[in-house]
Formats: sequence, C-alpha cells, structure tokens
Amino acid sequence: MARKPVRRAETRDVVYDKKRWSLLGHLREKAMKIMEPLQRNHLETIIHGSVARGDISKESDIDVFIPVPASSFAVETALENAGMTVRRRLVVQATPTYAMKAHIEIDEKTTVSFPLMKLRTVEREFYKFGGEVTYDDLLKRLRAPGVDKRLMLIEPKEDGHTESAIVRREEQVAKILHISAATVLDRVHTLLRRDEVGRTGIFLTRELVPDETFEMALEKLVKKNPEVRRRLRSLP
Repeated sequence: MARKPVRRAETRDVVYDKKRWSLLGHLREKAMKIMEPLQRNHLETIIHGSVARGDISKESDIDVFIPVPASSFAVETALENAGMTVRRRLVVQATPTYAMKAHIEIDEKTTVSFPLMKLRTVEREFYKFGGEVTYDDLLKRLRAPGVDKRLMLIEPKEDGHTESAIVRREEQVAKILHISAATVLDRVHTLLRRDEVGRTGIFLTRELVPDETFEMALEKLVKKNPEVRRRLRSLP
C-alpha cells in the first residue's frame, strides 16, 4: 500500500531493532557488490532512497544510479564481468521535460540506471532530496538525510532516525539537504498532487531487444518523437 504524504506538523524518533539493522546491512552489502565493479571501471555511482537513509523495510528497492551520461557498453560490460545477470533493459522517461534514462534491472528490486542525456539541476537534486550516499560512504557505514514518499524528512541518528514533516518547512529542509528550495517545492507539489489525483503514468517506457544498445534505442526515439528530440536538444 502506498504511503500517503503527511501534511500536518509531526516529529518522532524511530529506534531500529536488530532485525532492521540486519536487513539494512544486507541491502547495503548487495548494493556495494553492484557498485564495486562499476567504480573499478571509473563509473561513479550513488545509492539513493531508503537504503541511503536507513529507514528500510522488506519492500525497499536497491537503486544504483550513475549521475552522468555513460557508455552503455561500459556499464553492461562491467556488470557482466562481475557475474551480474540482467533481467530487463528499459528506456524510461518520466515526463516530456525530464531526461531519458537507461534502466538495467538485475532483479525485481535491484536496478542500475543512468541518464542518456544531461540532467537539469532539479533532476540531479531529486536524488539528494531522497537521500544519497556514495560507494565510499557505504564502506564507512554512513547514512544520509533525505525525504521519503510521505514527505517526511529522515535524519539518521545512532540508534535509528528522527522523522519530521516538511510541508511548510521547504526552505529549512533545502538547507539541511544542501539543495535548492525550488527542488524541494517541486517535489512537494508533485507528491501532494499525486496524492490528490492518483499516481500519474510514466510518459515513456520502452524495453530493449537483445541486440539493441541504449544508444541505438535513443536514436530511434529521437527520430520518431519530437518531444524526446526537444528534450535532448534543450539545456540541462
């Protein structure tokens, strides 16, 4: 069940039990096994969301992200050489104004993704909004603050985290996360709107065929779709 945004002022401390710490450790170890071969091939990666913040559950996904456009050959070769089996490869675009991204599904809850075009500031800060950590951060067992889908700011502490509602605290939260207030306001508007009208669909999703590269798929989509063409040519 989707968790609804919290609109009222609310703050509480959450203490993790041994089961949650164990699950967090397991998910982070799995993430590092994916990130390590990418890092070794000079592909800088982050992990974002609940695995970065620490407030994981049994439904948590592992989302490894390369923040800049990368060679799909380099990414896929690094994963293949590390023994990773790819389940599906998808080109995804959330809205016509957002960058198209490559999604490589390792399993149902594990994905490696990277942009196929430059990200605008608000798109890059989306990951910081939700909380992100690097491979080195994972090695040091660091966690990062970030906002979950309930619009609750998760701030890690030694025994768990503190969570607080961010609605009407957008500028304060932006300073905590070191991102622009515009990005926080954009995410608040999007998630509150989604709660009111229901989840909106993804603008574009296309699964690649076996011998097709992400670059080939992008070229075809650019020729076919004028909105994709406009986004590719626009400034980040």
